[in-house]
Amino acid sequence: MPTYDGEDVRRRLPSVPRNVSGISQSDVRVSVTGTLIDASENGIVLDDGTGRISVSIENKPGIRTGQLVRVLGRVMAAEGGPELSGEIVQDMTGLDLSLRRRAEGVIRNG
Repeated sequence: MPTYDGEDVRRRLPSVPRNVSGISQSDVRVSVTGTLIDASENGIVLDDGTGRISVSIENKPGIRTGQLVRVLGRVMAAEGGPELSGEIVQDMTGLDLSLRRRAEGVIRNG
């Protein structure tokens, strides 16, 4: 195992970009971009247009309802479908989401 300053370092698996509707239990880490539609003490709920997902996260630095964010996190099994254990929340304000989706379609379809 690699070390840094004498401490063992474990590398995380990369986050795979997903729509909420495309997240499966076989995914380990994903990134989801969507609108924050609800926030509580223990987490947030995102809506990306394909579905909604609950994200448990402790630190919610300056995010607010209605804001466009990207969440990177681990997929967890839950009764109502997958949920995320959020690791990173990024402010995506200013991102043209429709342009991004068109670009992703061009990349996917050639």
